Amino acid sequence: MSATVSADPQVTYLELSEDQGSAHKFYEVTVTGAELTIRYGRIGEPGTTKTTTCASAEKAAAQAAKKIGEKVRKGYAPAVQGVRQRRSVTRRQITSTRSSARQAPLLWRFRSGSPAFGVYVGEAHAWVGNESGDVYTLTRDGEVTGRFGLPDGVKCIVADDWWIYAGCDDGKVYDLGGKVPRVAYEIAQDVDIYWLDIHDGVLGVADERGGLTTVDHEDEFQWRRNAQGSSGWMVRCDADSVYHGYSAGVTRYAKRGGDQQWHTRTKGQVLFGWQERDEVFAGTSQGWVHRLRKSDGAEVVAYKCDASVFSCAASPDGEYVFAGDNHSSVYCFAADGTRLWKLGTGCGSAYSMQYRDGRLYVVTTDGSLACLDASPGAVQAAEQGTLPTTAEVTGRDIARVEPSAELETVSVTAAAGAGVEVECVADGSRLRVRVVSPGFDPGWRVQFPKDVRVAGARYLVAEVRESASGGFYRARGEIKRLL
Repeated sequence: MSATVSADPQVTYLELSEDQGSAHKFYEVTVTGAELTIRYGRIGEPGTTKTTTCASAEKAAAQAAKKIGEKVRKGYAPAVQGVRQRRSVTRRQITSTRSSARQAPLLWRFRSGSPAFGVYVGEAHAWVGNESGDVYTLTRDGEVTGRFGLPDGVKCIVADDWWIYAGCDDGKVYDLGGKVPRVAYEIAQDVDIYWLDIHDGVLGVADERGGLTTVDHEDEFQWRRNAQGSSGWMVRCDADSVYHGYSAGVTRYAKRGGDQQWHTRTKGQVLFGWQERDEVFAGTSQGWVHRLRKSDGAEVVAYKCDASVFSCAASPDGEYVFAGDNHSSVYCFAADGTRLWKLGTGCGSAYSMQYRDGRLYVVTTDGSLACLDASPGAVQAAEQGTLPTTAEVTGRDIARVEPSAELETVSVTAAAGAGVEVECVADGSRLRVRVVSPGFDPGWRVQFPKDVRVAGARYLVAEVRESASGGFYRARGEIKRLL
């Protein structure tokens, strides 16, 4: 690109897309006089736009040429915008029929507005995410307390210690720990994500091709394995391993390096997975929930449902195992495989579920987050036809808080003693974050939202915690830009 003083825009559009790889990105550089505009992101999306004003048109052109050269050296090439399309998105399709079983004792129900996949229940709040990109937070008694609006459908919601993440159909994973959603990870745009899980900052991604990919806390690729199957609806991560469930069964891989440790075939393709400390649970298309030992993959017990299992869960001690089928029924089994009960949800088939403190929380095909009283007394009464009054929770009209790269600013003087100061530094083509406040290791990097990083900028973070495995820090809570 030659230097010019013309005010006519000079646009260079590049793409990086690998047929077998994970890259599916664009990078556009526009020079208009002394103004330089960079737009980048996943192919088929609007992307992120940043505009700067240089000292002169010549310097703007020189800066543009430098940035284009950097991208070309990384494999980007000139392309025609619109020829390549964004990746496809797979939705679970269920012809949901009303359960013939008696109605479950629902304490409360919140209708989120569209089919819901994601659920997480913590100590104080429950989270539900749906196909419209809405993520609502509710108290465990059913009061809506907040709403995030993500750019695309929510595939799942997962917790990683203190952090809550939502995997989205736009190929990004959002940190929902603050007032505003922030981009924590960017998954390849040409990978049709089915499910996600995170442990100590390491992300596991299962996709429609049966592939499994892991990414570290810096959003850097670790390893990928292509299973002899497809439709990876299960991925669960712990401190040592990643458990991948797909059409041919469940495979355990070492978290470091990705070596296969065992494989167990299942009756039908795996459609959902759960884990406890020593075991994993895989629900299948033939109506089974397989309980497998983590150590060697041996089957401990198999639980039989009457239709395809689209969700499963267990009590923390493994005393009870729960399942949801595609006919709007939920089941409870004793640890030894005895079926204790089967009841209808009354609000569609359960795409996901979680048990906590005597209650079973399910998210369903009609978009409901429902809280079921799973105590023996309530279930026995329901089986005899006596049900509690179900509270219909309202709150869908609450305003959406959407992702943003904008940050509140604060002066260094005003910020003194109010949090932890971190700095963004350029490391080759990557932007890294390190702690500059005293008392921290300056050589450790900080897991920090991707979309707010600016080279040379300093930030005030509410809290920085050492990762469980050590070696890096994790930012938590609100972030402000220091002036």
